[in-house]
Amino acid sequence: MGKTAENHGGGEPDAASPFETSLALDGDGSRIAQARRLATAFLTRLRDGYGVPIVTSTVEIVQLIVSELVTNARTYAPGPALLHLRITGPVLRVELWDSNPVLPTAKAPDPERIGRHGLEIVTALAQTVTVERTAVGKRITAGIALSPATT
Repeated sequence: MGKTAENHGGGEPDAASPFETSLALDGDGSRIAQARRLATAFLTRLRDGYGVPIVTSTVEIVQLIVSELVTNARTYAPGPALLHLRITGPVLRVELWDSNPVLPTAKAPDPERIGRHGLEIVTALAQTVTVERTAVGKRITAGIALSPATT
């Protein structure tokens, strides 16, 4: 997977890998806000420092996807999790690994259901979503176009 830029305190990622960053998550729910801030700072730095074309609506979509994935990991996984963001061409890959091996499935839309809409939201906002079992747990990857398609 290449080198991972560890970023645990909201500072700059490893300079050797400016197009990816990670955040280790423990059971503390306050890390959800930290994960959103990390995603925003990462995208802003890429746009302002490296000229990667990223529009404000993309940043907002990524914030919501990160919030949903991290919230679900905190709710359903019994142990640590890892958020990894990386740019691959014109796409941002948001990867969330957690220790729960149960693969989630999107439920049919139901406006009466309270909660449990996370995967529906991620699937609606991302261009691609993959869910795969890993040696210890699972990984959900959402692919988001960095800038909207022009017509």
